Amino acid sequence: MTHKLEEKYFVRNIDENQAYLKERLKLDRSFDVGVRELKILERKVCIYYVTGLTDNLYIIEILKELMNLESRNRKTSDPFKAIKNHLTHVQVEETKSVNQAITHMLSGLIFIIVEGYNEAFVVDVRQYPSRGPEEPDTERVVRGARDGYTENIIINTALTRRRIRDERLIHEILQVGIRSKTDICISYIEGVADPDLVHIIRKELEAIEIDGLTMSDKVIEEYIVKQGVNPFPLVRYTERPDVAATHLLEGHVVIMVDTSPSVIITPTTFFHHIQHAEEYRQAPAVGTFLRWVRTFGILTSLFIIPFWLLLVIQPNLLPPALEFIGPEETNNIPILLQILFAEFGIELLRMAAIHTPSPLATALGLVAALLIGDMAIEVGYFTTEVILYVSLGAIGMFATPSHELGIALRIARITLILAIGFFKVPGFVIGTLILILFLTATKPFNKPYLWPFIPFDPPALWQIIIRATVPSMKWRPSIVNPQDPIKQDLKKE
Repeated sequence: MTHKLEEKYFVRNIDENQAYLKERLKLDRSFDVGVRELKILERKVCIYYVTGLTDNLYIIEILKELMNLESRNRKTSDPFKAIKNHLTHVQVEETKSVNQAITHMLSGLIFIIVEGYNEAFVVDVRQYPSRGPEEPDTERVVRGARDGYTENIIINTALTRRRIRDERLIHEILQVGIRSKTDICISYIEGVADPDLVHIIRKELEAIEIDGLTMSDKVIEEYIVKQGVNPFPLVRYTERPDVAATHLLEGHVVIMVDTSPSVIITPTTFFHHIQHAEEYRQAPAVGTFLRWVRTFGILTSLFIIPFWLLLVIQPNLLPPALEFIGPEETNNIPILLQILFAEFGIELLRMAAIHTPSPLATALGLVAALLIGDMAIEVGYFTTEVILYVSLGAIGMFATPSHELGIALRIARITLILAIGFFKVPGFVIGTLILILFLTATKPFNKPYLWPFIPFDPPALWQIIIRATVPSMKWRPSIVNPQDPIKQDLKKE
């Protein structure tokens, strides 16, 4: 369970204050938390701040005024009052509480400690990154935050820090790439995230020897999880700070790469990739309904075409009530080839849509509707049923929140289609079994990919099936091996 931090107050010995703040704020590890030391009126003055949440122009103006105070060489019996009078800002407060000062600092303010005094000045110079970062195209929600990660790693850490105002949120930065020296940030909450996992990720990143990370986060993924020929995503990508913050609070580790608007969340399972932020922006019942519809669409898109092909090839499997399934008319092109041509055609259209400029997108849609729709059927290249089922499969894949998982399932679907085309019923059974065994054997960071289904964890699986209410979610997921498994106070029940 998360324990409240012991109340701490400033002392008159500034060296003692500095030592405590260095340990408390992890100044030697968290790069976005900083301190500036000055000598004013024969007193040491320290200014603590968070990069990315403050307006540097305000801080520079304060520094100028304090330096001017020092250059005048005026004697004063009360340096604390003199410094306060020269803080050029309308909102200046005093506090003796270290916890309060740190909370203000993590909110974007700065606090200033002066040698010989047990109070700190708190100055409001915050400037949150907002509205500039745009909502990600692939993770849109009807209601919710409209900000998203950008290509600036400093802004990305600030967007995360804004949502988690805890000094135990660590942003470790290191550089990878002999020539590019790309900044990479490992984000986790100390006391929640598994330290062994953090150590493994840090070790893997430090071991990378490459000229440059031209493809940024994707290159990092291939190094840290050793993906090989496995098409299924072993980490989760997101461009939403609220999604990343939620996973950090659960005990996951987030990896940010400079120049990339998406961040890596690890460890993740198969079921992480079929969840969407929209489920938690709606009522629990609505979120559950959306999750069921999405999951049904994903499973249907994976199996509907292979199963229909199996029934077409072996119509004796159909019960009398379903004899209408199957093409009424045939042509010279086998059904298997029609399905494969249609699958590759839709994939080509998807790639064409990505590379087509926005003004020409409408024209591309018209061409696709004419070529793959009416004309292809009229000429006799495709039957209407093939177009129908391939289109249903495409819709289900496009409804998958994870773009990487959608492509992987499309590859699995084509593999099942080929297995059925060559081996019929045994191909369908063995192909499906091999797919399940393959996913079961997949263990990124030694975590079961199909957890909580395999191995079976009933409480966790229930939260996958049902979008539970937030007050009822007392425990962090065990898959991340959290150091603090309880995320809500159970005594309040």
